[in-house]
Amino acid sequence: MIFTVRTTVGQESMVVDILSEKIKQEELSVYSFAVLPGLKGYVLIEADNEMTVRRALSNVPHIKGKGIVGTSFLKSRKINEEEEVVGGEVRVVKIEELSSLLESKPLMKSIKVGQKVELIAGPFKGEKARVLRVNDPKEEVTVELLEATVKIPVTISAEHIRIIKE
Repeated sequence: MIFTVRTTVGQESMVVDILSEKIKQEELSVYSFAVLPGLKGYVLIEADNEMTVRRALSNVPHIKGKGIVGTSFLKSRKINEEEEVVGGEVRVVKIEELSSLLESKPLMKSIKVGQKVELIAGPFKGEKARVLRVNDPKEEVTVELLEATVKIPVTISAEHIRIIKE
């Protein structure tokens, strides 16, 4: 079963590091973690049941709320024959729901001339820009910074930009 855990935005990898050490020490049956770039503030955890995840999450910093998304301690109900969970709605994530986040999309195919982007690395990190040219073979993009007083084209790697949806 895959559970969604809410964390502090930007601290997802730190939470995974702490959890992996704790799981090794306590020998809990947690099988995998996933930190997805399109899902900020959340970590996906694959484990046998909710109580195993709750044990792993106890006393871990940067966990928000009650930890597992979609649970509340109001009543007890059976999920299946083997497992009874104390809580209301237990939200178990299905693989089909994650397919759009797990698919790798070709980066160069999604970048178009005239699109607004944000630079995520380099000296202009955080700046917004407009795409002027796309060089597919080299995987480079020539952009023009929007907030600069002098419009100078800058060529950067396509990996260093994020498309802004507007």
